Amino acid sequence: MATPAPSALQRTSLYERHVAAGAKLVEFAGWEMPVQYADGVRAEHMAVRERCGIFDVSHMGEIETAGPQAEALLQRLLSNDVAKLAIGGAQYSVLCDETGGVLDDLFTYRLAPERYLTVTNAANHERDLAWFRSHAGDFDVEVSDRIEDYAMLAIQGPLAREIVQAISDAPLPARLTAATRRLAGAEALVCGTGYTGEDGVELLLAPEDAPALWDELCRRGATPTGLAARDTLRLEACFHLYGNDLSLERNPIEAGLGWCCREDTGFIGAEAIRSVRAAGAPEKLVAFKLDGPGIARQDNPVVGGGVVTSGTLSPCLDAGIGLAYIPAERAAVGTPIQIDVRGRVRDATVHSKPFVAKRA
Repeated sequence: MATPAPSALQRTSLYERHVAAGAKLVEFAGWEMPVQYADGVRAEHMAVRERCGIFDVSHMGEIETAGPQAEALLQRLLSNDVAKLAIGGAQYSVLCDETGGVLDDLFTYRLAPERYLTVTNAANHERDLAWFRSHAGDFDVEVSDRIEDYAMLAIQGPLAREIVQAISDAPLPARLTAATRRLAGAEALVCGTGYTGEDGVELLLAPEDAPALWDELCRRGATPTGLAARDTLRLEACFHLYGNDLSLERNPIEAGLGWCCREDTGFIGAEAIRSVRAAGAPEKLVAFKLDGPGIARQDNPVVGGGVVTSGTLSPCLDAGIGLAYIPAERAAVGTPIQIDVRGRVRDATVHSKPFVAKRA
């Protein structure tokens, strides 16, 4: 029998762990990633909601910005007020072009007075890096690609912090902060962030240290969880996915992200966004829940104007849910809408965000 040709896709340092756990592997943004494991998406989803799940998100990118004018460059690039980011702080923002279109949504961690680490979406990393570098020339700063230097694990769920704390050499950082810790002997940047709507942390560490840490966290009760459950979890929490709910054709105001835009800082795209904020966006991104059976998917049209950007079956609600851009005058919670799902019109209702609140 011929030996299979090597994959042209990139693989994380946890690839062998995924294979051993029976993962179904798929292409995602140039990487071979686990979409689900043997027990299936619903089981993984509920493990995160009820206990603890562990995700390999090492396909995400990292950009380091360092130097005397690091803050000034990031203030020019990022929509939020970087000057308010304390050492050890974490901040969400969007990266925009001059028209106010969204290039990416990002988390930035301030590691030291003149050193920042920004985590990018996998599909946008090269473009983001080029954008950072193209605007760095006027600043006393060094922009470095750190994607090869980090593996990234997300441990999420009601028991996540307890499980990670048990192997940490010091108390874990609080939500929206970050600090270096030793976890079962491995040095990691522990970040109080996540993409599921649950408590938890994200860990950035050397790729060679990731497999042993993965094993230890799984031994302590974390359930391996794939990209499919990551998507159902983030949709129940109404978190945006770039390429679906965010794009260059959409601005942060209509996407409901005006809260992370500080136009007075003068970031690229600020004036265009200020104009939309003042005039009011003609469309808004809303959450919706189908009134009966069915699942709406990306690009399904909303009757009377609008389009679905994300849709799935919610394991917690056992109903079709999603996000859609619709005319602003129809965006109030409780408004009935109709969605054309492959030629069949489905009734739905604009829903409050999030669909599922974090458990106390």
